[in-house]
Amino acid sequence: MAKHVVPEAERRRRRPTRQGTVLSEKIIVQTALRMLREHGSTGLTARRLGTALGADPSTLYRYFAGLDDLTRAIGEELMGQALDTWTATGDWRSDLRSLGRAIHASYLAHPQAAVLTASRVTGRPREIAVDETILGILRGAGFPDADAVVVYHAFIDLSLAFAALDAGSLALTDEARAADEEMWDSTYAELSADTHPHIAATARLLAGRMTQSAYPVVLETLLNSAAGQLTRIRDQGNPRAADEPRH
Repeated sequence: MAKHVVPEAERRRRRPTRQGTVLSEKIIVQTALRMLREHGSTGLTARRLGTALGADPSTLYRYFAGLDDLTRAIGEELMGQALDTWTATGDWRSDLRSLGRAIHASYLAHPQAAVLTASRVTGRPREIAVDETILGILRGAGFPDADAVVVYHAFIDLSLAFAALDAGSLALTDEARAADEEMWDSTYAELSADTHPHIAATARLLAGRMTQSAYPVVLETLLNSAAGQLTRIRDQGNPRAADEPRH
């Protein structure tokens, strides 16, 4: 059974921790992010978190129902940080592009946390604000609701999938990541054209690209597809999209 979470109004400690800090959800999440960066996902335990906070491990349960609830809060924080760095321009393609890149960058800034949280749905306010923003961009551009939901689904899953994929590489040790990247030069580039003609023909190009994220390219492909879809909707005389500017 999940542990009872103390109501928000009753959570504040009456005295600071041993480190002189008055705890809050935000401080706990920030501390958890630091622990994930230093120790990885297996290093995030209530006991370690309590030690880092200078508080009894049970203090965690005054703020969160457990470590899974804390994990959701960490995911919400990464989404919120992305939204905090983003500014709308009014051009739907530019706005989705920059928001997608902000989400991707926010998760990659905390790769261990990204691996842990990219697949989670938090249902928390800052994540909801991101979802509301994306749907608002799409509906404001003239996408009918059903189409807006399809593009939203593709956009957010694409952004989080690449966040998890790219963060997984960053979460490796430097030695392991370097060994993986070197494989394109040490193995693929040495394959014979007799046995692997297509790899041999493109090996140097592969070595130059495969250590970079494909997210910007695939994001642009999605935006191009969505733009074509919106054009078709307008050409078919959709009353909601007909008067919208074409960005």
